[in-house]
Amino acid sequence: MTERPVVKRTARAILLDGDQLILIKRTKPGMDPYWLTPGGGVEPGDATVVDALHREVDEELGAKITDVVPCFVDTIEHITDGGRAGVKVQHFFVCRLESMDPSRRHGPEIDAPLGEYEVVRVPFSRMGIATVHLVPLSLRHYLDGNIEGVRAMHAPDLGR
Repeated sequence: MTERPVVKRTARAILLDGDQLILIKRTKPGMDPYWLTPGGGVEPGDATVVDALHREVDEELGAKITDVVPCFVDTIEHITDGGRAGVKVQHFFVCRLESMDPSRRHGPEIDAPLGEYEVVRVPFSRMGIATVHLVPLSLRHYLDGNIEGVRAMHAPDLGR
């Protein structure tokens, strides 16, 4: 089997604030709205994927996060803007919201948006997640089967 090249990596936050999940509702012209976790592409200036996660959460939410724990990886076919074909690896981390100041939001999504980026909260439960069109679908399925397990990633006896 031929290994596909990784042409893009992203860092995304399954961001919990108590019993709520913080998401971004994306509305683009001519498309139905969808919801996604805060985060984005790993850039050359990011020393690590976790550094990219902190930068992206700061840009998109004006937020600081704590208790960052890797929990899920999603790999999908991807073609870069330059036409390179391969896969995009999305790293998902469960983390807690430490603080958020929406007036500090910045970056391309805020400065030159294509559509709307609305910060929303939904209950971190199967019912809460079912109320939104969460993408990618693999994350929705993962969370639907692992709500309790994701919460347990912050248990005090994990030895972090």
